[in-house]
Parts: sequence; C-alpha cells; structure tokens
Amino acid sequence: MFTTTAKMFAPGKVLYSSAALYASTTAFAAAWVCYALPATHNKVGPFNYHRVGKASRKGIERVWYGPGGRTGSCESRRVETAPPRPTTPLENVENATFHLVNILDYDALSSTFQKVFDSDNRLDFVFANAGIVERFDFYQAHPAGKPPPPPDQTVIDINLKAVINTSWLAQHYFRQSPHSENKNLVMTSSVGGFYRCQVSPSYCASKHGVVGLMRSIAPFYYKDKTINARVNSINPGTVKTNLLDAAAWATFEDDVFVPIEKIASTVLMLIDGHDVGGTGLDGKPLHSETNGANGSSSEKLWGKAVELSGRKHYYRDQPAYCDDHMAKCMLATERTSYNEL
Repeated sequence: MFTTTAKMFAPGKVLYSSAALYASTTAFAAAWVCYALPATHNKVGPFNYHRVGKASRKGIERVWYGPGGRTGSCESRRVETAPPRPTTPLENVENATFHLVNILDYDALSSTFQKVFDSDNRLDFVFANAGIVERFDFYQAHPAGKPPPPPDQTVIDINLKAVINTSWLAQHYFRQSPHSENKNLVMTSSVGGFYRCQVSPSYCASKHGVVGLMRSIAPFYYKDKTINARVNSINPGTVKTNLLDAAAWATFEDDVFVPIEKIASTVLMLIDGHDVGGTGLDGKPLHSETNGANGSSSEKLWGKAVELSGRKHYYRDQPAYCDDHMAKCMLATERTSYNEL
C-alpha cells in the first residue's frame, strides 16, 4: 500500500486538498500522481506522503507517512519492489515514517487506514490500484489418476479481495470526513475487465470483478449523504511496469503501451471530476451536463469505467439490459442488503 498526502495550491486558490489511500499496480504510478505530475503542473506543496511498499510476494509492505501542514492524506498500495520513477526517491522526503504492513491482512490494512485518518482527521481520496498477474500456466496438463494441485489464487486475493477491503474501509473513513467536499475512490481495473485475456484468466476475472464492484457501489457512495464520495475505475491497456519481466514485455508491440503519465493525468482528471478529451465508443465527447453516470446535470464524474488506450481514453458504459424483464429483475437488487427482507 502506498499512501501519500498532498495539498496543492495556485496563487490565491486551492487546486487540490486531499487525504487519500493508494493501491498501485506499479511501483511508481502513485508516486507519479502524487509527486512528479503535480510538479510538472507547477503545483506547490506542502506534500505529505503515506506509503506502503511491498517487501515480498505474499503482500508484506512498508508504509510511510509524515505530517506537515493541513493536508489530506493519499495512500497507495503497491505490490512490486521496483523503485518509483521520480528521480528523487519518495523515501528521501523529510518527516516520513515507515511501517511494515501485510496488505492481505485485514487487521493490518485497517490499522493503516486508521493511522492515515488520524494524521489529519479526514480522508478524501482512496486509490485502489494494487495488482499482480498470475505467473503459472493455467492450461498445464497434470498426471492422470489424481486431482491436480489447486491453482495459485494470490492474484484474486490482491487484485480483487484487497480492493473490496479497501473500498469497505474507504466508506467508513469517508463517513468520518464530513468537511471534505471532494471525496474520491478510484479503482484500477484493466482492459482485462472488458475483454478476454487467454494468457492470464485469473487476472482477467479479478479485473472484471473490480469493474463490477465499482459499478455496484458507485451510486450508493455518491447518493448517500454520509459517504458523499465519487467512485470510478481506470481500465488501462498495457502499461510497462514491473508487472511482467522484460521477456514478457517484448511480446508486445512498442506502440501499444499506455504512458504512465496518462494513468496519472486520468486519475487527477477523475479527482477533478470533469472530462478532458475523452469520448464514448461512438466517438462523441462527454458534455459538462452529462458527466455523471446517470447523465443528470451539474454532476462530476462518478460511476465511470474509463478505458485507456495509448494516450486516449474512452468511457465504457454498462451493457444495456437485454429486455424489460431483465431490467425489472435487476431493479430488485437496488437495496443495501437481503437481510432486510
């Protein structure tokens, strides 16, 4: 988990003030969002960084955070060991404290949320961006006469279960942040959340799950007055990170990669809440009066699955219901629990 707090100013104007939690597929994605990109946009600190860095494939990570001014906190969970891209390592930021955390351990994760919240008594932004890909051959044949060993489902634990736990914890601390006027939960899914992916079916299933999670909770998180948070997902194509090794990346054409800057700018766009240059699959741009998932006026972006292809991004709506019968069926699920029946 990678946590970072930042408050960015322009002369006479607060551009962004946030307390946030990050979970990241790359070792440097969250660092780029919270450190390098604000600098390129001439946004000044102070910055407070909260970070959890993974120390093993089993999910042991280190968190660091530091005080400094009235800021929000921004946390990002990262699951690989490569250093962040910025030339000045985030570890060298003054007033930083490190904590070892197992991101697959709910008690450790929730304790980290509490510590981040306690540092500013608010939480504004959660970036559920952790991810790995399975490293085994799902289609491997095994000897007859006995069952095969179970598949490694760590990818499900990190890519989906940890995102569910992060979203669960986010709503708890969003409810305790009534003074925040721009609360956001951004999840990293993948184009594997839309399309089949033969080489990594478990990864693909986990990313479909993230899109389903986002679409399911976004309306309630947005409309509930005690949570009052916008939930969106980013669904990038191939991003050249430590998710795979050099040999695996060599199987992709050079022009298919999504630049890490595009990931960062899309996340910041979702925080801001207004589209910049995106379209639907029909090629038509979004308009300010239809930014919300339900198309109503004066709403910022919420409930959006944003597909990233190269330097472009597209908004992928939920598939239409096949008929009125199915629409009626799904309407019956618009409740918070079956226990109320």
